[in-house]
Amino acid sequence: MNTSKYFDLDFWKHLWETWDLRGFVLLSLFLQSFLILAAPLRRRTYSSWVILPLWSAYLLADWAANFAVGLISNSQSGKCSTKNTASGSGNGDLLAFWAPFLLVHLGGPDTITAFALEDNELWLRHFLSLVFQASAAVYVLYQTLPGNQLVVPTLMMMASGLIKYSERTMSLYRASLNTFRQSMLNDPDPGPDYATVMGEYRSKREAKLPTKIEMIDEPQQGDLATHMVKKGRLHSWEAVLHAYRFFETFKGLIVDIIFSKRDRDRSRQFFLERTARDAFEVITIELNFMYDVLFTKVKVVYTYWGYFFRSLAFGLVVASLALFYKEDKNHFSRPDIVITYTLLYGAIALDLIALLKLLTSNWLIVRIKKLLDVNLPEDDPPAPTSSLFELLFDNNTLARFLKRRWSESLAQFNLINYCVRGRSAENEKIMEYFNLTPIVDGIMYVQYTGFTGELRDHIFGELKMKSQLAESLEVAKEASTTRGDWALRLELAPNNLLPYVADMDYDQSLLLWHIATEICWCKEEKQKQAAHESDHKKFSKTLSDYMLYLLIMQPTMMSAVAGIGQIRFRDTCAEARKFLRRDPKKKPGALQLLVHALQFLIMPLLAPILSLIFSLFLIIVLPLIPSGTIKKVAEKARKHSACYNWILGCLSSKKKSDCYNQKMIDACDDICSVNTEVDPVAIKGNRSKSVLFEGCRLANKLMEMEEKRKWEIMSRVWVEMLCYAAVHGRPNAHAQQLSKGGELITIVWLLMAHFGLGPQFQISEGHSRAKLIVQK
Repeated sequence: MNTSKYFDLDFWKHLWETWDLRGFVLLSLFLQSFLILAAPLRRRTYSSWVILPLWSAYLLADWAANFAVGLISNSQSGKCSTKNTASGSGNGDLLAFWAPFLLVHLGGPDTITAFALEDNELWLRHFLSLVFQASAAVYVLYQTLPGNQLVVPTLMMMASGLIKYSERTMSLYRASLNTFRQSMLNDPDPGPDYATVMGEYRSKREAKLPTKIEMIDEPQQGDLATHMVKKGRLHSWEAVLHAYRFFETFKGLIVDIIFSKRDRDRSRQFFLERTARDAFEVITIELNFMYDVLFTKVKVVYTYWGYFFRSLAFGLVVASLALFYKEDKNHFSRPDIVITYTLLYGAIALDLIALLKLLTSNWLIVRIKKLLDVNLPEDDPPAPTSSLFELLFDNNTLARFLKRRWSESLAQFNLINYCVRGRSAENEKIMEYFNLTPIVDGIMYVQYTGFTGELRDHIFGELKMKSQLAESLEVAKEASTTRGDWALRLELAPNNLLPYVADMDYDQSLLLWHIATEICWCKEEKQKQAAHESDHKKFSKTLSDYMLYLLIMQPTMMSAVAGIGQIRFRDTCAEARKFLRRDPKKKPGALQLLVHALQFLIMPLLAPILSLIFSLFLIIVLPLIPSGTIKKVAEKARKHSACYNWILGCLSSKKKSDCYNQKMIDACDDICSVNTEVDPVAIKGNRSKSVLFEGCRLANKLMEMEEKRKWEIMSRVWVEMLCYAAVHGRPNAHAQQLSKGGELITIVWLLMAHFGLGPQFQISEGHSRAKLIVQK
């Protein structure tokens, strides 16, 4: 075997010139296949194992297609030169046939048009790219005329590519915030003709007729008194229809549109009749509609014109395949024929997958079903039939992951854990120099816990109670501005707790209550007072760590309420480490840093391949396996589920680590043992913003209370803090998070709006008109 050629530069140069174009054409098709299959996963998880590969594929897809078009153009223009003879002079027609396929690829799949909201604002750039790439494809075809034998199928594919690319450009344009805001505005209303009315009014007065102008309320269609709010449980399709109805009303929340009192009353009445389970289902479906409008092609494709053009594009691809099949291909090289068939069948497969997703989407239910306001019996709806995934796995399964509408996980970030396991000063400087601190902190110090039904019921109950008490708009607006003081007053808590929520900045109050919650938790963990943990204790701990995660790790979502939260957090951590003397003395772990680097550098390249293989297995191979074999494999999988649990853990971003170890309990015990009779500010002044021992003082006051009542108060305070941050956050930050698995704070933000709690409702309806009255 001659191996010397592998060390010859000319060999590699010839190999590149032969396969560069073919390789990039196939890479473009592979990226499109990966995106259409994997893009829907990002609404269900914010795992870096999913988000990073998608981000990489999204960026590579346009680059690969544009680069391939350039290679085709260069090959065609230089086919008479010796440089490109490797392509074969008889393959020029075939290369021109490939160019429209790249237009189809540039159009992107239906499941993702924008990776972030900022991509929608670049719609004009994509429009110019459409013009230039279409011109390049026409130029490539022109170079092969008049002897091109594939001119008809090439023109068909070019028309299909123009349709697909136009769909993407139009989707980006309609999802841009300015266009989205304009679409929500009503038609201009000049009001009554003032000049005409006043002219008539003057003429009547000059005629000595008793005349006056009165404002008369206009009749409203569909009065609330005649509107029956559906009671009882909701079927799944009813939840979809109600979610779409509320989405059409409240989608203006993204762009700060003001809503009428009538909109508030309709929504509020509906959700006051719901259970927590149904309410959260409607909210999450509504957020899915919002995600589809902002990040996919649904508003362009799922219309009558969209169906027409998509059917036309699919028919053109099928016709191109038929014409190419009948064409004499003896003068084409066999590898290029195989690649051409791959492109044709790939384009058809992508359209069929898009059709399958349409048939299984909530948008089809909206189109074919009508919403009836009839009451259902109180029993549960009939259970759905078992799916193929349910035959394979149990409740804690991949099937549940694929069916859920958001991540259903809460990130947990703990201040004491961060200080106990803190890095050395040398490590910190290295992290800051390379700007790796947010990435490494997210890996090392952020854990994830599941969003339980008990916590859902607790949050829903608190918001429902507030909505019932806040009948008027004025009270509702006041209720949305509370950040713990409402809960303290309702629970008749000691007055010495009110200053910790009412007289402080929000970020300062959040840090204080987080430290106090952690100290109380660790104290009880040390003493093992209760045989089992109370629900309110779990709620307090979960929401405490979640809110600190939002404050520190998600600053864009908390920018409106964060204040100097980052400074206070850093100063508090510095004081805690100084007091605990727990700065690690060992040098940075090179192996650990290498693992982090590999995850963020290699995973974007490796994960798309693994995900595509797994997706193709689920779609193509799995349905061909007999059901008896599936059941046997499922039984074995349940017995040997270590590998499966690891994969599911990667998808769900659940990191199993015990953050309540003895070191943390000892640290809280040491902090709590300090004498805090004197206010720390009186000793330290205002130079340091640390709130460590102020939080300790709050913890001591809480621990003087009875245990059950203490945790009930703390859980209600944390719900109010969550609601305050939700309603005062930036709407576009909530919308952006929909493409990263979603957040509980976003669900609470929308739920508060539906309960009529927030500043987005106007008091005056404005449904009145002037009437000129002439008395006889």
